[in-house]
Amino acid sequence: MQLGMIGLGRMGSNMTARLDKTGHDLKTYDPNVPSTAGSLEELRDQLAPPRAFWMMVRAGQITDDTFQALLELADPGDTIVDGGNSNFRDSQRRYGKANELGIHFVDAGVSGGIWGLKEGYCLMVGGDEDPVSRLEPVFTDLAPPNGYAHVGPAGAGHFVKMVHNGIEYGLMEAYAEGFEVLRGSEFELDLEEIAGIWRYGSVVRSWLLELLYDAFAQEGSGLDQIEGYVEDSGEGRWTIIEAMNEDVPVPVITAALFARFASRQDESFAAKVNAALRNQFGGHAVKVAKDT
Repeated sequence: MQLGMIGLGRMGSNMTARLDKTGHDLKTYDPNVPSTAGSLEELRDQLAPPRAFWMMVRAGQITDDTFQALLELADPGDTIVDGGNSNFRDSQRRYGKANELGIHFVDAGVSGGIWGLKEGYCLMVGGDEDPVSRLEPVFTDLAPPNGYAHVGPAGAGHFVKMVHNGIEYGLMEAYAEGFEVLRGSEFELDLEEIAGIWRYGSVVRSWLLELLYDAFAQEGSGLDQIEGYVEDSGEGRWTIIEAMNEDVPVPVITAALFARFASRQDESFAAKVNAALRNQFGGHAVKVAKDT
């Protein structure tokens, strides 16, 4: 089917390529890279009604600005999809504004990072049944088998993705702390070897562990070229806030977020592991250690 992709960064460009390979008709707009359209207006004119616009831009003001521009350009019956990491409350608000104009709004939580082009993207979609059903060919072709679900009404997709990322924080921190204990022991342990064997038969095997093994193989067991500075993109904070609103204790996710804060103040090997993992699964930039 036909789709207008707005934003051709790491995720948007790979998603466009994956959909193009499966026979969809992709029109694109990104002011920073070559696109089929030179403006949102031109993108609209390249799409046949009812149109589907997919925003794949950073959460925050740029998403709001793009959404407002699309509201002014779109016709009733068109659909706007937000595939970025927006706060689910913002998605609920945007759904309400779009609905007043007869425009559909769908929020799609997307996981898969830089590996999504090859492996597919896990998709957690929120919105009304009609627009979601119409866009299902896009969702199913972006996702691997059994990797897509319409999880609920507007906001539900980004809510589920928010909690997904909160869990991710906890898993990454557990690996980071464990490997720091291994590194600090009295034994001369080969961390790359240990990460390697844990991938097979171990109860802690996971894709994150596979990526950590790859990081050790590329950077060495000391991760000497990586500064232990770990950013957060907001979802962990939002998860903790919602947990507080629900009176649900989330000590592991909270501790993992605070460990990221600590990484920005003091160097630690655990933070190096976290930074290396973010680079491996999401292509996020790492800071080069100051003494290299």
